[in-house]
Amino acid sequence: MKPLALFAAWISVGASVLPAQEPTDPVSEEGTPVEGEDFRVFRADGSAAAFDDVLAGLDTVEVLLVGEEHGNRVGHRIEEALLREAVERYRGSTRWLTLSLEMFERDVQYVLDEYLDGLITETHFLDSARPWEEYGVRYRPLIELARQEGMPVVAANAPRRYVNRVTREGPEALEDLGPLARFFLPPLPYPGPSEAYRAQWNEIMAAAMGDSTEAHAADRDYAGSENALQAQALWDASMGHAITGALDVSPDRVVLHFAGSFHVERGTGIAERIEDYRPGTSVLSVVMTEVGEESPLQWDAEAYGGLADFVVLTR
Repeated sequence: MKPLALFAAWISVGASVLPAQEPTDPVSEEGTPVEGEDFRVFRADGSAAAFDDVLAGLDTVEVLLVGEEHGNRVGHRIEEALLREAVERYRGSTRWLTLSLEMFERDVQYVLDEYLDGLITETHFLDSARPWEEYGVRYRPLIELARQEGMPVVAANAPRRYVNRVTREGPEALEDLGPLARFFLPPLPYPGPSEAYRAQWNEIMAAAMGDSTEAHAADRDYAGSENALQAQALWDASMGHAITGALDVSPDRVVLHFAGSFHVERGTGIAERIEDYRPGTSVLSVVMTEVGEESPLQWDAEAYGGLADFVVLTR
């Protein structure tokens, strides 16, 4: 499938998923990335920082939002290291860690809980939970660590069938859903995109739909439509609502949430919805972005300035 058509298909159904796969070892072949060689950390203004600075920042907030590039193996290993270090950092303290993931939808929360509690096998978990592509090497290490530590995990995303309904018919179409379906969604009507978020979306659409050939005109109109933007906003609202719900479970809770970078960049998306649902919640953001294999891990103010509180450049 050509890139443009693939992008339109992704918009129409939600993030790509594949059937359950055989479990793999939770440690990837790549091993732990080496700071300075495989990745470098910068603050929003371009000043040099370090992995430990991110951990120290976690001490001061209730939510850490981490934006990933889904296919970046180095980024996934950084996420695993971040979760492991946070577990050790707060072991025996009064702070309670919760892992929250875009990669599981809210209607499989009970399946996820059953697996974490040891009630079902991993095979049945994978058969029922609709794991994302390459779950074994991307997200299994996070789930297995949470299971080992007795850590709650939030399935934060809106079910893709309802996201697809918004893409096809607009956000008002969710009003036709029954009470059980609404249980898996944020309160309706959910907040729409802010002007800043809309501008970010339009910039991405302009780049993605740059091909002006007549053959791709329909795809361009579809992927760039208002409904597609509203579908993105539903994802953000669902994740923001799920995160704030997790915070309200008990005092001294801190949530580590992993999602695609667009949902985290520039303080829009999820961060805006967290503020809507729980005003005053303290949030720290990290965005990981991949550079070419031969490119230096060097700051570029035009490309990376203001992306997040911390920007992690990776191989």
